[in-house]
Amino acid sequence: MKRILLPAGGAVLATGLLAAGLAGAAQATDDVKDAALAKSQADAAAIVDFWTKSDNAALKQATAYYWDDKAVDKVVSKGGYVADGKPGQSEPIGAEKKVTVKSQNVNLPKTIGKVFFEDRSGNLRWCSGTSIQSKYHNLVATAGHCVYDIDKNQEMVSRWVFVPGYYQGNAPWGIYVGKQAFTHYDFSVYEDFDRDYAFVTVYNGIGGQANATKKVSKTEYDAYAGNKDAKDIEISQAEYQKCRDLNGGDTSECWAAKPGKLEELVGPDWKGPNGEKPVRVKQEVSQAQYNNAHSNQGDETKGNGSRFGLPVEEQVTKAQYDAYQGPGYKKIDDKGNFTITHYFLGYWVKQTDVQKYFRTEYFIYGHDLKNVGPLGDNVGGQGFAYNQPTGKYVRTFGYPYAKHPDGSKPYSGVTPKWCYGKTGSKATKVAALKIEEHISLKCAVTGGYNGAPWLLKYSNAKRLGYVNGVTSVLYDTDSNDRWDYMSSPYFDGETNSVYTAAANVWSGNITPLPSK
Repeated sequence: MKRILLPAGGAVLATGLLAAGLAGAAQATDDVKDAALAKSQADAAAIVDFWTKSDNAALKQATAYYWDDKAVDKVVSKGGYVADGKPGQSEPIGAEKKVTVKSQNVNLPKTIGKVFFEDRSGNLRWCSGTSIQSKYHNLVATAGHCVYDIDKNQEMVSRWVFVPGYYQGNAPWGIYVGKQAFTHYDFSVYEDFDRDYAFVTVYNGIGGQANATKKVSKTEYDAYAGNKDAKDIEISQAEYQKCRDLNGGDTSECWAAKPGKLEELVGPDWKGPNGEKPVRVKQEVSQAQYNNAHSNQGDETKGNGSRFGLPVEEQVTKAQYDAYQGPGYKKIDDKGNFTITHYFLGYWVKQTDVQKYFRTEYFIYGHDLKNVGPLGDNVGGQGFAYNQPTGKYVRTFGYPYAKHPDGSKPYSGVTPKWCYGKTGSKATKVAALKIEEHISLKCAVTGGYNGAPWLLKYSNAKRLGYVNGVTSVLYDTDSNDRWDYMSSPYFDGETNSVYTAAANVWSGNITPLPSK
């Protein structure tokens, strides 16, 4: 068991650096380091709003984060890790269920997903991770460098969430905001990759629809202070009559007209040979045209080309925003919402001979979110194992995405991939990252797989096993510019101390949820 030592006087050296010859150093007494990711429920609600606004745009924009051997000249395997106690394990959530499946295919676990966060440089990133057993079914296992920004010494990443089963902007089991991250003292203080693991408690999941469009009554529409829109929908005569009957003859929501064409412009006082009256119609124009037009100041008898009502701001999805080619004003607001503001001018035209019927429908835009409960109750949770012998078969699952060193890119990062094999019986040593006791696995994945769980005794039927490692670093061991091995910290008794501390911490619901 390796231990990073402090100088005899107790002073801490520069973060991330170890001076040679720390004679007389004292052993650290506390293995566990914890830090808040969302300090309050209000912070957690703001994190949900950030990732879900504009049709989960931020989730789609994130890129894979990984740490390879870019500072490593040589990888050496020698010796072997000596466990610091008896082997131990915690059973997976759902392991008690009896399931019989006969299949040659590998069944992907429901527990795996992507960890999303913002690094201290403002970049949106993701790693791999998994739900893991805990007292309150609220724990995620991933790599330490997926919660702690090693490029910005002693700083936690921000806006951390876990999305199990993530697929192209969809969160089928909800979004889980990180509440508290637990790492080993040697990693968070000294950036020692022999302790590159983290266990993160998460709030109960948030499901439902973000930036939802909700149809409401005119009363609700008038009272709503957020983004809203009123649209005229053509209906049948029967629907028009039914609408009038339901509203006691009121025509404010359902109305009839003989619309005309803009080329048949007349004045507001025009009368036809049979006493017909003109119809005022609206035409969408640009913001400049609207601003340059004269206001009717509430008097619809003003001439043609006057402003028709106030501008209407509509909140849309990114796809609708990109597809819109009209004259309205497109803008991404300070909250990251995609909006289009529509401007109209009014014109008096002759009625046609065709009677048409319309209903004004009212819409408001906001979140329709709900709490979906603890992570483990929704997707289960893998077990945990420590002080296990090496040379055992494990199955790993993660989301590779980045390029190999030679520039080839075989993975999309969209769907999870897996590797299977025996863990190396000798310790991996990489001096540049202070790695002396990693275990290795032959696996040709790329960046994005970082934080992926290594599952011991994986049951293809139950889709459950025991987390006995997490992907930390990728290697090119045969110098052909393609990653061919990866390594994980050895999970020992000190890892169990970090895990146990995290596994007994409660998190609960996020209230209130963002609504607009």
